[in-house]
Amino acid sequence: MILVTGGAGFIGSNLHAALVLRGAETVVIDRLGDEGKWRNLAKHPPARLLPPDGLDAFLASRPPLHAIVHLGAISETTARDGDLVWATNVELPLRLWRWCAENGVRLIYASSAATYGAGEAGFEDDPSLEYLRRLRPLNLYGWTKHAFDLRVSALAGSGAPRPPQWAGLKFFNVFGPNEYHKGRMISVVKVKYDEVAAGHAVRLFRSDRPGLADGAQARDFVWVGDAVAVMLWLLDTPGVSGLFNVGTGRARSYADLAHAVCQAAGRPHEIEFIDMPEALRGQYQSFTEASSARLRAAGYTGRFTSLEDGVGQYIRGYLQQPDPYV
Repeated sequence: MILVTGGAGFIGSNLHAALVLRGAETVVIDRLGDEGKWRNLAKHPPARLLPPDGLDAFLASRPPLHAIVHLGAISETTARDGDLVWATNVELPLRLWRWCAENGVRLIYASSAATYGAGEAGFEDDPSLEYLRRLRPLNLYGWTKHAFDLRVSALAGSGAPRPPQWAGLKFFNVFGPNEYHKGRMISVVKVKYDEVAAGHAVRLFRSDRPGLADGAQARDFVWVGDAVAVMLWLLDTPGVSGLFNVGTGRARSYADLAHAVCQAAGRPHEIEFIDMPEALRGQYQSFTEASSARLRAAGYTGRFTSLEDGVGQYIRGYLQQPDPYV
């Protein structure tokens, strides 16, 4: 039995679908809400679906869990309720860590590339406190994810009880099906596809960094299937613990992404630059690129999908289909 928090969400529902196809018994912790989020689970109903406020009671029943994959979080980069974000992104995973340590259950949790901030200290998934303390996240979401990474690093290095396997995954810019409920936090691939499908040019933010050309902002864009493959590998490899980047290892510009979207959608390659919203200025990562050395050294050999291939799979295999869900 595997518990997936946030299992009706974007990455969580893709992982859940893969686990069900493997024959695993799954328990999903999430809220379905009233915006069609249930469709993320429609093809692969879980054995149990519980709301977040039912998690503690469920764990208190000492269920025979094989592992917990903790993907639930407040992930909006513009979130402002510090108390709520801290409780959700730090205190909750700390309770899961302690429960897993006490009960001998493996724990895989989602960190984020947002912990790297503007990247002044690089994008190395070094788990040491010395390195982690050099990172400067740009927003509340990234800071709380970073705070939990710091706590894990301290706990893992102190000799305190720990889960038999633990892995924190610093996801970079993941895109793919089942993200349609995410509102403002939906991937730029989906947003740009909607623009060109409506007959518009692709709209990109002008650069807010001196010396950086418009459209040259670059991110490490990751196909969701690759993120799922890493998690499945960790579940199959209980001897591996640590903090790992999940990214292709190659930053691609927003102009590259725009052209990939137009190509896959069969639309003219047209780009229009617009001013960056005030709320994002000073909090916008203009460059991210995962170092994958630690993941490779741990034994992961999976191939990461190129931006063009991932965008093509997403648009032609899902967004242009009558049923765009996994």
